[in-house]
Amino acid sequence: MTIYLATIAASLAVSLCSLTSAFALWLPAETLKRIVPFLVALAVGVLLGDAFIHLIPDAVARHGSVSDVCLTVLVGVFGFFVLEKLVRWRHDHNVDTRPGAEILPLAKMNLIGDTIHNFVDGILIAGSFLADPILGWTTTLAIVAHEVPQELGDVGALLRGGYRPRQAVLYNFYCSLSVLPGALFTLLLSQVAESSLLVLLPVAAGGFIYIAASDLIPVLHERSSFRHLGGQSASFALGIAFMQGIVLFEQTLLTP
Repeated sequence: MTIYLATIAASLAVSLCSLTSAFALWLPAETLKRIVPFLVALAVGVLLGDAFIHLIPDAVARHGSVSDVCLTVLVGVFGFFVLEKLVRWRHDHNVDTRPGAEILPLAKMNLIGDTIHNFVDGILIAGSFLADPILGWTTTLAIVAHEVPQELGDVGALLRGGYRPRQAVLYNFYCSLSVLPGALFTLLLSQVAESSLLVLLPVAAGGFIYIAASDLIPVLHERSSFRHLGGQSASFALGIAFMQGIVLFEQTLLTP
């Protein structure tokens, strides 16, 4: 029972990290409009950094076969391609023509990818607590560290996709709650959940790569001034640096 309560508490703590994006509710509309492109660039760096520095190496360490993991990543990319086709098809057939009602597919895809990633985080948290409570808390701390920059980038992508600030913060929080089902799934079916990571980790990586490359990077090319070149490049690099720094932080925490 203690492990169950600790796992739920840790999962809720990770979910609450999404509320760091609430700064969007207090910024003036013009200021928010100016910084959104840089938040999108940050999201690109975080998504690609998380995929290549965190998720794929973790999947390889668990699976042992680089080629199988890479194939599953490609399955993830293909799956998100098909999913976006369906999202865009529904988008094209949407008869809601109210001003401001249009939400771009890139925002919906970001929500889907983030939901899968948070579900995976829930599995990792619960699995760690089942192995050792100390490992559970260190894993939670490591996940919290990488959630903060990711949530900042996610809210930028949602704002760029047409959501109002309040909607972006709320939907981002709702997606973060998928940590709880992932944790409960692991607590009830630990062996099945652990095995599912062999597929879920590379699929999530494939989704992140697809969303960053297909949906977000083209948005960054809409503005080509020198200010945007410098600022967006710095934000992109900062996102990657965050992920690399967090991997080093995780290694420090989890090394006996």
